[in-house]
Amino acid sequence: MRRLHAALGEPVFLSTPRLFIFQTHPSPLMKTEIFVACDFAADYAGKLTLVGIFDTLGAPSMPVLHPQLCIAAKLRFEDTEVGSKRVRLTLTDADGRSVLPAIEMPIVIPRAPGENGTSVVNLVFNLGGVKFERMGEHAADLALDGSPVASTPIFLRPAPQGAAG
Repeated sequence: MRRLHAALGEPVFLSTPRLFIFQTHPSPLMKTEIFVACDFAADYAGKLTLVGIFDTLGAPSMPVLHPQLCIAAKLRFEDTEVGSKRVRLTLTDADGRSVLPAIEMPIVIPRAPGENGTSVVNLVFNLGGVKFERMGEHAADLALDGSPVASTPIFLRPAPQGAAG
């Protein structure tokens, strides 16, 4: 079965790889500007630094332990969304099984500086020692107050002989 994602939708499981179905939700005011997997991510005083953005990892065999996986997001909020929210990051395989326990944390949406009208919240998840059990498509999914807001695929493929992913 293959898993599809919509930036603002629920995952849909399909048995036919050529059939595309997206279930979307009403668009929130908040916008996801960046949501990626990478080798390194940091937030330095509001500046989001990303190094080695990828969607595919090569593995010589399974299971494989990825020493450092970063998931980063840049979320933009309108002034009407100021206040406390909860974010949840999940990492799952193509069948929806968790690769690691969900990460949940509170965030505070600040009032926009000056006359901007919008404020930005950068999120960096540094995940050490992530163990992938199977080849194929995996997904990092981000939810805000229980509603999905972003998804990015992470594919595990066989690495060429002598190469590392």
